[in-house]
Amino acid sequence: MAELIQYQAVELCQAEQIVLHDINLSVNSGEFVYLLGKVGSGKSTFMKSLYGEIPIAAGQAQVLDYDMTKIRRRKLPYLRRRIGIVFQDYQLLTDRSVEDNLLFVLKATGWKNKRIMKDHVLEILQQVGMDKKAYKMPYQLSGGEQQRVVIARALLNSPEIILADEPTGNLDPETGAEIMELLYSISKAGMCVILSTHNIHWPERFPGRNLLFDNGLISEGK
Repeated sequence: MAELIQYQAVELCQAEQIVLHDINLSVNSGEFVYLLGKVGSGKSTFMKSLYGEIPIAAGQAQVLDYDMTKIRRRKLPYLRRRIGIVFQDYQLLTDRSVEDNLLFVLKATGWKNKRIMKDHVLEILQQVGMDKKAYKMPYQLSGGEQQRVVIARALLNSPEIILADEPTGNLDPETGAEIMELLYSISKAGMCVILSTHNIHWPERFPGRNLLFDNGLISEGK
């Protein structure tokens, strides 16, 4: 397994307030990692630091071969193409179809050949069980279907890490479990998935590595 993330004595701040300190951890490919803790415990701050939205205040941090203490702003898009992000609130473009939402991302990340792009989008939608609804608008989809499209969007550029911030927070338990199964299968195929959740039952049902956020620290859970 390849090491994807390495943090040593890292400190993270928001609005000049220390949110997390003394972070020492490494994460490898294929791991399914839970971020567990109360609201405001720093889970989202940690996630945002992985793709450069929040800078490293102190310590050493390596993400996908990038030194996050020295990374230049012009390099961030290249890092972010290697990280797929799954948002709780979907953030789909409401004025275009499922297929066009995904084509928009491919165009924005430098894809040119329209036929290859369309084939790739349908292949990824098939992977998440949404290929039959490529023509639908986001408002015509259920919450679970929209989240599947968001996962498809995250997978478009074959990322090495998937970050999922409360991906089942707006879903009923049954639909949430289906989304968890999908993310778990992605991890089993070799991709690293890092997922924040308040659902204490997911780690029991879909075992992974637990990182506990409390009092400004991150510790390994059971």
